[in-house]
Amino acid sequence: MLTRKFSIILFILFSINSIGQSQIFVSGKVSGKNEKGIQTALVGATLRWQNSKSGEITDPDGFFKIKKEADNHQLIISITGYKSDTLMVHSTDFIEVVLKESNTYLDAVTVRGSASVMDKLSPIQTEIITSSALKKAACCNLSESFETNSSVSVSYSDAITGSKQIQLLGLSGNYVQMNTENIPNIRGLNTTFGLNYTPGTWINSIDISKGVGSVINGYEAMTGAINVELVKPESSDKLFINSYLNSQGRAELNVQAADTLSKKWSVALLTHISSQIAKIDGNSDQFLDVPLYKQLNLINRWKYSGEKFATQFGIKYLTENRVGGQISFNPKTDQFTNKSYGFDSDTKRLEVFAKLALLFPSQPYQGLGLIINALNHNNESYFGFKKYTGAEKSIYSNLIYQNIIGNTNHTYKLGSSLLLDNYHEFFIDSVYKRNEVVPGIFAEYIYTFPEKITIMLGNRIDFHNLYGNRMTPRVHFKYDINENSQLRINWGKGWRMPNTVAENFGMFVNSRSVSITEVIKPEESINYGASFSQEYQLYGKKGSLILDFYKTSFQNQLVTDMENAGKVLFYNLKGKSFANSFQAELNYNPAERFDLKLAYRLFDVKNDFTTYNGETVFLAKQFVNKDRLLFNAAYATKWNKWKYDFTWQWNGKRRIPNPAQDHLHTKDSPLFFAPAFSNINAQVTKVYKNWEFYLGGENLGNFKQKNPIMGANDPFGATFDASMVWGPVAGRVIYSGLRWKLSDL
Repeated sequence: MLTRKFSIILFILFSINSIGQSQIFVSGKVSGKNEKGIQTALVGATLRWQNSKSGEITDPDGFFKIKKEADNHQLIISITGYKSDTLMVHSTDFIEVVLKESNTYLDAVTVRGSASVMDKLSPIQTEIITSSALKKAACCNLSESFETNSSVSVSYSDAITGSKQIQLLGLSGNYVQMNTENIPNIRGLNTTFGLNYTPGTWINSIDISKGVGSVINGYEAMTGAINVELVKPESSDKLFINSYLNSQGRAELNVQAADTLSKKWSVALLTHISSQIAKIDGNSDQFLDVPLYKQLNLINRWKYSGEKFATQFGIKYLTENRVGGQISFNPKTDQFTNKSYGFDSDTKRLEVFAKLALLFPSQPYQGLGLIINALNHNNESYFGFKKYTGAEKSIYSNLIYQNIIGNTNHTYKLGSSLLLDNYHEFFIDSVYKRNEVVPGIFAEYIYTFPEKITIMLGNRIDFHNLYGNRMTPRVHFKYDINENSQLRINWGKGWRMPNTVAENFGMFVNSRSVSITEVIKPEESINYGASFSQEYQLYGKKGSLILDFYKTSFQNQLVTDMENAGKVLFYNLKGKSFANSFQAELNYNPAERFDLKLAYRLFDVKNDFTTYNGETVFLAKQFVNKDRLLFNAAYATKWNKWKYDFTWQWNGKRRIPNPAQDHLHTKDSPLFFAPAFSNINAQVTKVYKNWEFYLGGENLGNFKQKNPIMGANDPFGATFDASMVWGPVAGRVIYSGLRWKLSDL
């Protein structure tokens, strides 16, 4: 039935294709060139016709498409940090624009770029968080890069380990495909602390896509995809240093160096050292509010850019040790004893990657690319008397060919992928081994009816050695109502194999017995939704309105059940499970260099739980707040010499498991809810030519969850539980930092 409907849609689109040819449009690519002559694609560059109030922006690969206005031939291209350019355009030939970097501080700030932009070209609802937005907060790592974002929220999973988790469309980050430069990154055993393993200063931009993503990147994007673009060797500063220190004793140092060895070769070394050196116990429960840790993180990457061939390759290394629990805990003498309760985790990760591309200068729409990534991840941890060891070896490759059919109205991508995952985990007294071999093939077709309709049809088939052949169809549709209004609709499937222990570290810092009651099967879901975006002018100033609704329905899901006292159960879904998400976001620029954002988000997330006597009860998902309100204000003085940022978040109430001792859950059990709370963050930044000083605060209202650790006075007793966390554990944090750069030696 679905295939028939899409056939009808395609027939209608092709039948009116001749009409579309009468509309004139210009497409092309915008790149930037530094002083050494190295080029890189520019995302978020603005294009508009002379005397026109509206325009377009370039996508993550630098491409654009803009409607040609009659008798208007002057196309203006601009982006922060590069000299603006104006082209005389009289034809519809493909345009390649190369902007030069600004040489002076004054030039660099006369053109102001947006902190975040919507990708107007993509049929997938995608928000691009730029480096400007990332600097609105300290952004020490990826988990702290969403403070001003209305779609993604981040919280601690417990009161001891420091593990963080994100939420998108009402579901945890496990259902979001997390990539680094289109390479799967935060998955497998890395889901435990992976959000802490990408330093903020390494990030150039973040793409957040809602709903099922493109089939090209895999089958695991069930509610969305987040792709992190790192700073590029060819466009980075010669030397960049960032230092950070906060009032709770956390210190960080980032040193990044880059060099253009020639017009074709460039290299970069990114280093990160951080630690939590002070013991903080703000609520006097004798437990650390934040774990002590030491982390070393390195990337060495190389890039070659030729006319017909380009490649990137490099190596990543990470080592981290973190210790939590009671203040008196000594990991050298108290391990696996009842002297004091402790958590200890050692992680080591080694990763190598390479990207290769064949280019066709005379046909920029054609290309062949290969991505290869291999990693070795090891973790040893314990929670009191519970011991865990995990080892993962993984190889990922993705081969992609792209071209057009006749003209750029019809584009397609074909390819094949291979995923090899080997897991070996030991937890308490059980061993979990899994060796996955997953070759796959995919195809994606995009039809564009100029300035009106874009439709993306994609499908992939993956041949899993353990779970059989699986098909993942996905459809995305975009309709440009006019030059300022867009409607998007999507539908698609997704699936993934959960790692029960690694993804639920926060569930084990308690005295609950752990039971995986059956063989866990792959999680499967269908996601569909729609979004509407409208740009407007109010009193001569620009603004935008974004509305979206998404629904995720599960055919199978790993259920984490904490409803019965003293137990945490893991089992396959028995019954139904869904997540509904609605969001409204309003942006407005009431004055030059003054940005306002107001957003409201509503979740309805429920699934069936199995009671102790085998009955099924349909409940709101635990620890998910029903609604959230966000307000952000950002102002910069002339020449951006001073920057002020303020963010207020209101988090609505959420259901939590019944905390009563000896509670057995039944259909008639009363529901318990954690209260709503607010969180306030602010930062001020002073900018000079080569350096910036910033001072800020998080949780300025000093809100803390009362008694986040149940039974803290008896950590080896039956009532001890540090996994019932729904709000901030630590109080107010004041921080300061310094950024210094040297553009040339």
